[in-house]
Amino acid sequence: MGKEVINLPDTPRLPYSSAIRAGNFIFVSGQTGSVDAEGREVKGVEAQTRQCLEQAKQVLAVAGTSLDDVVKVTVFLRNEADFASMNEVYQGYFAEDKPARSTIVVGLSEPDLLIEIECIAYVNPVS
Repeated sequence: MGKEVINLPDTPRLPYSSAIRAGNFIFVSGQTGSVDAEGREVKGVEAQTRQCLEQAKQVLAVAGTSLDDVVKVTVFLRNEADFASMNEVYQGYFAEDKPARSTIVVGLSEPDLLIEIECIAYVNPVS
């Protein structure tokens, strides 16, 4: 069965993959939202949450799936006070059949990062 590396087209070479497919699971690397696709700064936890989830959607689309197949999400927040704002945006992406989720308050690698989101999707085998 092995594993398959999934990378977004036209992304710079990073020391990790955008995602890994292992069997029926797709493990999406942590997505950050402080910069958009055009390189513009994204400010505020709501906008950064949206950016993270849009990027996760793109990675999942390249893998042939969507947020509908996500079974687990881990949210890393810089500030505990941002939880309610993040959660409001998050709920718009997972309206039904919400995945399991952990939210952890941490120090993030860059000062402009307010949030990072990683997820795991399960894709049923084609019969």
